[in-house]
Amino acid sequence: MSKVRFHDIIKKHGADILDSDGMKIEKNCIQHGTFSVYDHSLYVTSMCLRISKKLKLKVDEKALVRGALLHDYFLYDWHEPTKANRIHGFTHPGIALNNAEKVFHLGKIEKNMIKRHMFPLTPVPPKYRESVILCVADKICATKETVGGFKTKLMKKMAKNKYRRNGNDA
Repeated sequence: MSKVRFHDIIKKHGADILDSDGMKIEKNCIQHGTFSVYDHSLYVTSMCLRISKKLKLKVDEKALVRGALLHDYFLYDWHEPTKANRIHGFTHPGIALNNAEKVFHLGKIEKNMIKRHMFPLTPVPPKYRESVILCVADKICATKETVGGFKTKLMKKMAKNKYRRNGNDA
């Protein structure tokens, strides 16, 4: 069995998302530490694929990739000191879902992934296996991005270089 190439899977199912105007905005918005929302979305998507493979979980791979790429499609800098941004953690899943639905066709799994990825901060639990995987992957990645220091910066640089070598403008 050949080694799974996560960037190929992401490109296969999410090329239209990666090339979207919204993702261009995300490249200029910081998420955690020095990671942009775009970088975070790629990192989380890769982590989702890694978790599902490692645990040998049966998932809808296309939905997993697309929901993970769009989970933070809120399209603003939440670090700006505004009243609305104070509750960003609670409100951004709904904003991301609304933005994503305007541009992309989403199935029930992708919608649930985006809307429920902040559980347990938001009280309604995820409904699908892919949504649970996203919840876990997002927490892992956010923690590493926030406190990971040099290792996380190195991983980010390696991920960017890997996508550039494969003809993607990551």
